[in-house]
Amino acid sequence: MNIIEQVKATLVQEIEASIKKAGLTEDVPEIKIEIPKDTKNGDYATNIAMVLTKIAKRNPREIAQAIVDHLDTSKANVKQVDIAGPGFINFYLDNHYLTQVIPEAINKGDKFGHAEESKNTKILLEYVSANPTGDLHIGHARNAAVGDSLANILIAAGYEVTREYYINDAGNQITNLARSIEARYFEALGDTSHEMPADGYNGKDIIEIGKDLANKHPEMKDYSDEERLKTFRQLGVDYEMDKLKKDLADFNVHFDNWFSETSLYENGAIDNTLAKMHELGYTYEADGATWLRTSDFKDDKDRVLIKKDGNYTYFTPDTAYHYNKINRGNDILIDLMGADHHGYINRLKASLETFGVDSDRLEIQIMQMVRLMQDGEEVKMSKRTGNAISLRDIMDEVGIDAARYFLTMRSPDSHFDFDLELAKEKSQDNPIYYAQYAHARICSILKQAKEQGVEVTKEADFSTITNEKAIDLLKKVAEFEPTIEHVAASRAPHRLTNYIQDLASAFHKFYNAEKVLTDDVEKTKAHIALVEAVRITLHNVLALVGVSAPETM
Repeated sequence: MNIIEQVKATLVQEIEASIKKAGLTEDVPEIKIEIPKDTKNGDYATNIAMVLTKIAKRNPREIAQAIVDHLDTSKANVKQVDIAGPGFINFYLDNHYLTQVIPEAINKGDKFGHAEESKNTKILLEYVSANPTGDLHIGHARNAAVGDSLANILIAAGYEVTREYYINDAGNQITNLARSIEARYFEALGDTSHEMPADGYNGKDIIEIGKDLANKHPEMKDYSDEERLKTFRQLGVDYEMDKLKKDLADFNVHFDNWFSETSLYENGAIDNTLAKMHELGYTYEADGATWLRTSDFKDDKDRVLIKKDGNYTYFTPDTAYHYNKINRGNDILIDLMGADHHGYINRLKASLETFGVDSDRLEIQIMQMVRLMQDGEEVKMSKRTGNAISLRDIMDEVGIDAARYFLTMRSPDSHFDFDLELAKEKSQDNPIYYAQYAHARICSILKQAKEQGVEVTKEADFSTITNEKAIDLLKKVAEFEPTIEHVAASRAPHRLTNYIQDLASAFHKFYNAEKVLTDDVEKTKAHIALVEAVRITLHNVLALVGVSAPETM
């Protein structure tokens, strides 16, 4: 339990003790304490006096006064208590307890804020999973930034996380990719008899693959159609996946598993899944097709598994894949999907229910669209390639840190306008610059202190930290661990960027209000330890969203 939670728990215990001491009741109902919207009304407030009205059969203000009269303020870390309105009790804490967070942060370093105990919960987080048929676009970039940040946060909160990319290397898209390569291959050999498919891929990389294969393997023109198509499918997927992996690695996004859709066909997983669903009585034949009774589990209609022509629908391997995820021993499955997959949620959840798996174990986040804006206008085409804006374009334009931060700082279920000019600004209006500048400024202070012979120490006299802005800053540092816990539980990485902004703002306000290096040696030592705790916190929280913490700017 972190310091803030300990103090809250102690306050609740002491309120309960005072209720019993006052003779109001021995059977005390749940005591809820909240942070007032206006800080002038204290650090915490409770409505317990009004809750007790019927039990104690007294006026709520009288009850509140009795509680206050019997409260052990010393044990409760309370400096002042007020009764407001009909009987709210406002508590003003003796905030010197917050200074305990300074040596804690210094001791734990890179692990400060992280949970010390495992939650013993395995989460498989699948994100990006773009078709290997071209460059990653801005939607994939948002998915990558949010997914990787969420993985970091969940791990910090004590979950066991596996990061997975599902490679869509089967199906019509890959057939079209292979046929597109084939057309370019024969074109490079001077044979134009192989037409580009109607839904083919016309990118420059496909032309280059075709030319390269024509130079190195002219003999493939004599392969059978089936053999050549199989070869081009694999070569095309390998080429595109190598490119995607390079872009993602440069974006500081890495995966534990690269799961091939084709493997589901090759190892019999799809056939086994279909057999299992049939055995359990959830499939039926109608209109020449095989259906799954997903309408039994809140889907709006049943879904086709096998079409009239004997081919699987897209839904069939997806069902086998998610059953595979469960069979690998994962407790929770989290999928980050594009906006066009909204209709997929209920059917996937229903498919798990057919196996007796609680569908609440599958969480699907829909990633809404991102618009790239420059000088008030939407940017749709890449200056580099003339095609849609890619992840590589974004990294080149604004840098990796700004790209990751901006793509993470809004709720993924909301549409987002990415301001390219703001992302490049070196001003406090740019949120990533504002946060990183706070870290660099702290590093500068620590360097000056060292030059003056003042080292960071956990043994400073922290009672010298009395400035209101310093206390506000300490509160923010102490909130780090519970914030990680809350963000992990809500699966909402954007809330961590809100915390980053609040922490940076609290530091800048403290810096402007209080001189850190002074003639008072003890006070200087305390302040240096405080800013080191802030530096550690900033470094750690920026790392969770995949952003660097520069020492100079």
